[in-house]
Amino acid sequence: MCIINEVLINEQIRDKEVRVISEDGEQLGIMTSKEALKMAQEAGVDLIKIAPTAKPPVCKIMDYGKYKFEQVKREKESKKKQKAIEVKEIRLSPNIDTNDLNTKVNNARKFLSKGDKVKVTLRFRGRELAHVDTSKAILEQFAEMLSDVAVIDKPAKFEGRSMIMFLTEKR
Repeated sequence: MCIINEVLINEQIRDKEVRVISEDGEQLGIMTSKEALKMAQEAGVDLIKIAPTAKPPVCKIMDYGKYKFEQVKREKESKKKQKAIEVKEIRLSPNIDTNDLNTKVNNARKFLSKGDKVKVTLRFRGRELAHVDTSKAILEQFAEMLSDVAVIDKPAKFEGRSMIMFLTEKR
């Protein structure tokens, strides 16, 4: 027998006393590991240590292959329920027109409705860097236009030649 995922089975269980659970989930009480192993062998299945940190450790009498299959199934089920949050980026420039800004706001609204975060980047080129203070108003206006569906996760911050702000969906 080999150890997979640190699960001990049959002869690998070296504890003096263990709490035993039958195949159908019934508590059989506390007994020595030898007695529990004997019961498992009589039933033609394995003794599996399912809670090694408990006092005394909990062991279950069941088929090891079935136990492993159920564990894999549980892991897959929990992965299904998770949703990876993507970060979508929207780039603006300091001299953006109102119609272009409205289009970008609508795109951001779509991203937010899907549950993604939105990274709004205001990029500066050449002499545009001289007017950073007036350009911050563009990001504030962008956030204001989305205030019904989004909140500012990270406020506008200057990084290199661009100003970055993160928006997330309102809960």
